[in-house]
Amino acid sequence: MAFLTIALGLAAAGAALNHGRCRRVLILVGLAMSAGCALIWWRSDWVASPRLERPTIVSFEARVEKIESRAAKGDLRLTLAPTAADLLPVVRLSLPEREAPSGLGDGARIRVRARLQPPPPMALPGSHDFARDAWFQGIGGVGRAIGPVEIIERSSGGGLDAMRDRLGRHIRSQLPGPSGGIANALATGDQAAVGEEDAEAMRRSGLAHLLSVSGLHIAAVVGAAMLLALRLLALSERLALRFNLVLVAAGVGAIAGIAYTLLTGMQVPTVRSCIAALLVLGGIALGRDAISLRLVAVGALLVLLFRPEAMAGASFQMSFAAVTAIIVLHQWASVRHWLSPREEGWPLRVVRGLVGLLLSGLVVEVALMPFALYHFHRAGLYGVAANLVAIPLTTFVIMPLEAAALLLDSVGFGGPIWVAVGWTIDALLGLARHIGSAEGSVAMLPTMPRWAFASMIGGGLWLCLWTSRIRRWGLVPFMAGALGAALAPVPSLLVTGDGQHLALVRHDGVPVLLRSRSGDFVRDLMSEASAYDGDPLPLEEQRFARCSRDACIADIVEGKSAWRLLAIRSRNRMDWAELTGACANADIVVADRWLPKGCSPRWLKLDRKALEQTGGVAIYLNEAPRVESVSSRIRAHPWAS
Repeated sequence: MAFLTIALGLAAAGAALNHGRCRRVLILVGLAMSAGCALIWWRSDWVASPRLERPTIVSFEARVEKIESRAAKGDLRLTLAPTAADLLPVVRLSLPEREAPSGLGDGARIRVRARLQPPPPMALPGSHDFARDAWFQGIGGVGRAIGPVEIIERSSGGGLDAMRDRLGRHIRSQLPGPSGGIANALATGDQAAVGEEDAEAMRRSGLAHLLSVSGLHIAAVVGAAMLLALRLLALSERLALRFNLVLVAAGVGAIAGIAYTLLTGMQVPTVRSCIAALLVLGGIALGRDAISLRLVAVGALLVLLFRPEAMAGASFQMSFAAVTAIIVLHQWASVRHWLSPREEGWPLRVVRGLVGLLLSGLVVEVALMPFALYHFHRAGLYGVAANLVAIPLTTFVIMPLEAAALLLDSVGFGGPIWVAVGWTIDALLGLARHIGSAEGSVAMLPTMPRWAFASMIGGGLWLCLWTSRIRRWGLVPFMAGALGAALAPVPSLLVTGDGQHLALVRHDGVPVLLRSRSGDFVRDLMSEASAYDGDPLPLEEQRFARCSRDACIADIVEGKSAWRLLAIRSRNRMDWAELTGACANADIVVADRWLPKGCSPRWLKLDRKALEQTGGVAIYLNEAPRVESVSSRIRAHPWAS
């Protein structure tokens, strides 16, 4: 409501003015903000569907809407529509790939027994909200299949999803191992076959954008299709004289871009890039320069009209930020003059091209850093150097070779080309691993204040959208936000919403875990929230902690204050007197079970009952101790109820 109040206030302030540009701007901005708020509210109500309230085990029949291979984990992910009217409209299940029966595919009708649970909420303040994603996808429950899956009606094997799956399997059969996962991601947009180590190396080196089908890939496909069509059509003198071959080639490029977008699943960055490409092609057809900020605005508007929830996602934000930064850079007179074509030798042309690529990469890295730090708590610092090699390698070598290999496979001659594809992808992975493992390659940041993120984005937009000297004022909010983000404190204690996982952050920034056998997801979650680039350590091995089978007691010193933490980690029955005494001697008590009222710590009690209300928490034990909870961030949203 606060956002809507501000929007209507701007419109009212504009209406109160008598005349002038300021009046029109205030009214239009206020009405646009109000319309956007109304659109996302409508969209949220439109997609609303029943959700599970608690975990359950159930047997049911369902129609397979979508099947995705997660080859790196050896799993399949099924999106199912149960046939019974009293069940959830859509559920998502994981299934070991080796247990998948013959005939399982899109459109198949199956009977399965599964353990279902509600979509998991945000685990810690500032982490990814899976429940929000599930809400807008209409998914009411997630889980894992128990036992064999019975096929009632086999899949017909048709549809784009089935085609994408078959293509992915073919690519991985030609390129087994890490290179096959990367090749599959480039061709189909499916990153599930990319191993976690390879994906982490790509993230750390600033090359993760290559795995998500977006502007680079669409531009390569459209450009290659246009060039090929133009060259082939120009072989005919009659066609060249009678028709505008550039216009025909633009049409071929548009068809290729749309087909590639459909094949890769119509993800937000792909759709955005396809829309942008179509607008550019339309500009070519009309004889106008379509590459401008208007292009970005139209592309964003079209995406948000159909998927307004995309604005909250990192993919949408980073895609449009990168394109906006590149366009603004190339609109600067000095840059445009430096890169403009002129009569000179090829060495100078190469140097100018490399300088332009380096400048573009540097500007994009700076533009994306606030988003990367806000959403992922990390940003690669050597991405400019890595992209200087990786982008030309991917655009002009890997993707054309892969397309040629797939084309030649139709006549059985693709084998040698696949060998070359494997070599080039191995070179790309080698670059990512080398850059990602270099000292200081990654900047880490704890959860930044939302005002700091908003201030940086607002300042960045001001810098990009204005063309006069007034644009310099955008540096003020940008630098204020950057300072606020840099000074964001690291939490002293992190507790997940189920109470099972706890991390205490040492003075040197290393998180130590209550349960040393926590899975990779929890370990990565705690490391990111602690702004630590490494693996957490066990709490029981720390000198300031004393652990038994049932609990750990840790003494924490923050400044001039000393705190005692009692963390209960078992479900065993505990002696009443011993439990209440330990609680009374502790400042903070954390448990994944209900604790009796007799357990009364000096400051904070986080048992199962309390955590059901707060969700995951981050505790700051500085001069002004405070608790930040997940519920304080999401309680106003329908997927949190």
